Parts: sequence; C-alpha cells; structure tokens
Amino acid sequence: MELTITRPDDWHLHLRDGDLLKAVIPHSSNHFRRGIVMPNLKPPITTTAAAVSYREAILKALPASSDFTPLMTLYLTDTTSPNEIKLARKSGAVFGVKLYPAGATTNSQDGVTDLFGKCLPVLEELVEQNMPLLVHGEVTDPSVDVFDREKVFIDTVLRPLIERLPLLKVVMEHITTADAVRFVESCKEGFVAATVTPQHLLLNRNSLFQGGLQPHNYCLPVLKREMHRQAIVSAVISGSKRFFLGTDSAPHEKRNKESSCGCAGIFNAPVALSLYAKVFEEMLISCQSLVQQNITALRLRGAGARMLAPPAGALDKLEAFTSFNGPDFYGLPRNTSKIKLSKTPWEVPNSYRFSFGEIVPMSAGQTLKWKPSFV
Repeated sequence: MELTITRPDDWHLHLRDGDLLKAVIPHSSNHFRRGIVMPNLKPPITTTAAAVSYREAILKALPASSDFTPLMTLYLTDTTSPNEIKLARKSGAVFGVKLYPAGATTNSQDGVTDLFGKCLPVLEELVEQNMPLLVHGEVTDPSVDVFDREKVFIDTVLRPLIERLPLLKVVMEHITTADAVRFVESCKEGFVAATVTPQHLLLNRNSLFQGGLQPHNYCLPVLKREMHRQAIVSAVISGSKRFFLGTDSAPHEKRNKESSCGCAGIFNAPVALSLYAKVFEEMLISCQSLVQQNITALRLRGAGARMLAPPAGALDKLEAFTSFNGPDFYGLPRNTSKIKLSKTPWEVPNSYRFSFGEIVPMSAGQTLKWKPSFV
C-alpha cells in the first residue's frame, strides 16, 4: 500500500545551532519542504537581524541537494518594540513571533512577564502586519499543577487576549488537552489555529512511567491523560482546517536527557511522518473493525441486530493535516512537490551517533509500518 501526498511543512521545529544543528537538520529537510524555526537559542533570536543571521547558518548547514526553506521567528520579550515587528515583516524572512511565558520551557528565561502591559503595543503591531503570534500555552505560576497549566493559560491569558484583539492571528502550539481543542474550535476560523505533535497524538502521561522513568518521553507541555489524547486525535482526524502538523521536534543529547535533571523535548523529526500516518491509519482500522463487528452481528442475530455506526476513515484527511492547513493559515502557497508513504516496515535506530555524542529519537528501537520517500 502506498500514499502519495503533497510534501508537508513543519510548523513548529527546533533546529538548535552549532554541531547540533548540523546533526539534526537533514532529518527535517529530508521530509519537510519548509519549517517554522523556533527562536529559543542562547542567546535568543530577539531581532530581525539575528533571525536573518540564524537563517543563513541553517541554509549553510543543509545538505547540498536540499531545497528546505527555514521560516524564521522572533522571540518576544518585554522589551520588543513595534518597530522590530515592522522590520520583521519587511525582511521577508520572519513569519511569526513566539510567546514564551518566562520559565515555561527550554531557554524561556528571557520570555514575557507582562503580556497585557509592556507587550501590548507589539501585539497591536502584529495585527497591523498580519503576523501570527505563536504561543507556548502554559502559565508558569508554581502554585498551578503542571497538568493544569494549559487550561489555566487558556482561561487567564489566551481567551482574554483574543477578546481584546480579535483580529490577532494566533497559533496555539503543541496542544495537549481537550480544553485546548474546545478553545480553538470556539474561535473564529482563520484567526486561531493549533499545531499538533506526534507525541501528543500517540502517548499519554502513563508513557512517562511505564517500565520505569522514561526521560525520552518527557516534553513540555507534559503528556496528559488518555482522555485528552483521544480528544486531540478526534480533532485532527475530523478534517478541521484549524489543526495542522507541527512536530515540536526538540533534540537534546542523550546524556542531557538521561541526567539528574533531564531536558524537556522529544526528537521526532526522523519518525514524524511515519507516526502521523500511523494515527490516521489506526482510525481507518477502527472503522474496518466496526464493519466486521456489524457483519458478525448480522450473522449471529439476524436482520434485527443493532448496528454500530462506524467512524469515517481518516487516511483521506492526512494530506490536509500535513500539507494544506498550515500554509493556508499562514497565507503561503501550498507545496507542489510530492512525498510517498509506503507500507514498508522499518526499524527506528536506538540512537543517532555523532562526533559530539548521541541523540535518542522518538520510538527508538521500534518497527514502524510507514516509510516516507521522495516521489
């Protein structure tokens, strides 16, 4: 079995810098045509000039034959100016501004502490420039339970923000809860959307502890209950234009994950497309299973047997999620090149080794059913 789809883009990607950038970028450029690159480096990418310089470093690190295009972002701080947003738009290199609440995730210590005060002029300029605000949607109040921080952020920050600036385009990054799904669906289409990661579609918080502590399943926002995972799956296979692919692939060296204070982040770039296909296929298998149950019921109980209503198969919705919804929201053209997903089992390496160390990917050591390749 094969699927040929429009080549996807990755609308939430961490490429790092230095040797780590050179090591991981082929895994994204092999599968994705474009990527929204996160700005949380040390120091963070807070100016257009820094974004342009980082873009040049990414292009230099790409394999010679690659056509991957990095789409840059700025790191919002309490001191970002409206003029910087004008420069960003004028540059043609910057496509969004990232909101990290200070202390929310990796390298977010320089993030925002006063969104509705010091940052309000910048947010108003984003509306003028039609540039999206990309949101890490968690509060950092230590009194709020880590599993509730997304919901509290929606209630206390995001909903009031949308009410105050209804024309602001917002991407709620890497959503993890049914609360986020409901919020995005309640907003005006075309103004609020969400990216969804492979890990939040496939794993729940049990995956952090099964068989012992699993540091390579630790990310932020942290994995949630099974009910939330199911809500996110239902949202992406529904065909809604509000949800699109964003891997949040976030590489860390193995020694920094398997440490006394392990880094948050999952390196999924090598396996992301295989895993997204798995999610959509499993919905189709669920549909086929219900059909078989109905056939069995008819045979055993006759024509009066109660039929189970099958869900719609989801593989036909994979391409919109991976390749159409993202560029449509950003106002960019869809890609014209194609990529093929073949039902060819392959084993994910236990790790990728480099001169500076090794990186453990998501699904390490597992056999995946779908394998991507260029057409």
